[in-house]
Amino acid sequence: MGICISIASSEIHDQAEDQHHFHENVLYLTETIPSIGTHTHGSLYSKQGTKGLNQDAAILYQEYGIEGGAFCGVFDGHGKNGHIVSNMVRNRLPSLLVSQKYGVAKLEPTPESNNGRRPSKDLVMNKEIKLQHNLDCSTSGTTAVVVVRQGEYLVIANLGDSRAVLGTMTEKGIKAVQLTTDLKPGLPSEAERTRNCKGRVLALKEEPHIPRVWLPHEDSPGLAMSRAFGDFLLKDHGLIAVPDVFYHRLSPNDHFIVLATDGVRDVLNNDQVASIVMEAESEQAAARTVVEAATASWKRKFPSSKVDDCTVVCLFLQDKRHPSSLAP
Repeated sequence: MGICISIASSEIHDQAEDQHHFHENVLYLTETIPSIGTHTHGSLYSKQGTKGLNQDAAILYQEYGIEGGAFCGVFDGHGKNGHIVSNMVRNRLPSLLVSQKYGVAKLEPTPESNNGRRPSKDLVMNKEIKLQHNLDCSTSGTTAVVVVRQGEYLVIANLGDSRAVLGTMTEKGIKAVQLTTDLKPGLPSEAERTRNCKGRVLALKEEPHIPRVWLPHEDSPGLAMSRAFGDFLLKDHGLIAVPDVFYHRLSPNDHFIVLATDGVRDVLNNDQVASIVMEAESEQAAARTVVEAATASWKRKFPSSKVDDCTVVCLFLQDKRHPSSLAP
């Protein structure tokens, strides 16, 4: 069953301390700023697959940090407690980024970092997960791809294999620009780090196209990503919770951002996603339209396979009805 929007107040920071209170898959938040009122330029939607419990989570937080700011993210949990981890990260990460240590002001890029990458350290979020003594995260965790809009800049942070795509207008129509790299064990730099830490990168015979991370001397756990929150069994063997962080300076041609879990990108390519969003009847319908297209594609391409959970966040940078200039 699909879940479209769950509205909550900005008191998420206090409520999120107990991860058991949040099991809605998607969360929409907004701060009301008197000078401009409240604007909704986006949508989010999550649909459970046929593999079991929906372990995806997503958030769209309008007026985040500063006037006109936004925070959006998708989180794809895995393992026995993956649904708890993905919800915990979704609920806690926005407040961590506006705390004194990880203030939003510190996300602002320097001139040399425009449209470029910036080194990042292991997030305190991972430490908080580890402190949950009643939560076994030895082989449970979550991906995270987050975009923060601050004025004319986007700050993009990626951990794992969920994806961020920018829809930008060209003379030939909408063009999809992938903002993140799918951080999987098969990438040469990721494989090198894993092997340097005595981890093994091998694919199963029945899945030769999916490299996985294994312990040095055990055929476990076989994680199909090289970075994630949680999964502490692999912490000393190459798996890290250090996100790729980089910046993008917005142009008047940039129309929207789409964040999606791998349930979507496994069956729809970037250009297909961008076209679906552009042709959606409204901003509010865009995320659901992409998810429904993905689930239909799963059934068409893999009729005998179980459908993965599919989750999408769409953040519009311009008014979809009047896309002539960059929205404030």
